[in-house]
Amino acid sequence: MIAIKNSMQQDGIRRSAALLSAVFSRIQTVIVPGVTTSEIDRVVEETIKAGGGVPAFLGYGGFPASVCASVNDQVIHGIPDNTPLTEGDIVGCDIGVILDGYYSDACKTFPIGTVSRDTETLLEVTRESLAAAIGVCGPGARVKDIGKAVTQVASPHGYGIVYSYCGHGVGLSLHEDPQIPNYYPSRGLNPRLKPGMVLAIEPMINAGSADVEVLDDGWTVITADGRLSAHFEHTILITENGAEALTTWGE
Repeated sequence: MIAIKNSMQQDGIRRSAALLSAVFSRIQTVIVPGVTTSEIDRVVEETIKAGGGVPAFLGYGGFPASVCASVNDQVIHGIPDNTPLTEGDIVGCDIGVILDGYYSDACKTFPIGTVSRDTETLLEVTRESLAAAIGVCGPGARVKDIGKAVTQVASPHGYGIVYSYCGHGVGLSLHEDPQIPNYYPSRGLNPRLKPGMVLAIEPMINAGSADVEVLDDGWTVITADGRLSAHFEHTILITENGAEALTTWGE
């Protein structure tokens, strides 16, 4: 069942999203060559707790950290470690916040120092695909319009759109209905969007094949061909007039 959030719930999710936005504002100052993903995780956890929140990912299904830090060919669910990031790397930081029982979820893929033009294009196109997806949201639109918008932006570049993982509802728990495929055409239900729905839209775009594999740690998803992957996500609210992004990346 898709939850329609009332005004009180919407306000609570907004506050959670505001704290999450503050976390992104904080971590962008530390994501530089030489930092480790474990150090990023420490800053994420400290910032969330200082704001009165709880890291939504820490302990979720046994996940051991507050941020999913996915480096280079890691698509999602990367586990932080002590390996320093180097010039030209990219790292996707996927973070969830619980504040007073309300959930928000967002991700940004950061370039480390100066990246290649091909890498820069991948990041730009993935970010543009998220903007296009949010742009088609509003009352009366359908879930599959989201994946269609992503596909129209990413496919002309020859990129692989990850089909094994998808966006989702969010707000009262971390993962709610509906599931939101990032590709088109897709299988499954195609409900209309209604005011009060809160969605986590999150295109995951690979430089090469769309195929992915899961490492032996049971969490880290990597591209099957070893090429780079980018991931951008916002928590959005469907309003009477369209859609509102509740999260920002602190830019």
